[in-house]
Amino acid sequence: MFCNNCGKDISDNAMSCPSCGTPTSNVSVPNYLVQSILITLCCCLPFGIVAIVYAAQVNGKLAAGDIAGATNSSNSAKMWCWIGLGVGIVVNIIVVIVQVAGVMAANT
Repeated sequence: MFCNNCGKDISDNAMSCPSCGTPTSNVSVPNYLVQSILITLCCCLPFGIVAIVYAAQVNGKLAAGDIAGATNSSNSAKMWCWIGLGVGIVVNIIVVIVQVAGVMAANT
């Protein structure tokens, strides 16, 4: 494998170039894009959109060599997915309770 910055030959398991210190692209950071889209469609639209924005940033930052930024965006996407899931579940429970209360009130 060759360094993208200086062109020196580096080993396949190296985390950074020994010559210039540029991080290698071997690092894998999950982007949570699929989860973000599912949260947007099924649970909570506003928080899902925020998660999609962060998830879309991960691969670009990895390609630029910004591993810390990619990890930060990945963690933010994951956090917003969980928030969207939680809010979606709570809202759906409230909707079911209101509907059951409405049906019971209509039957009395």
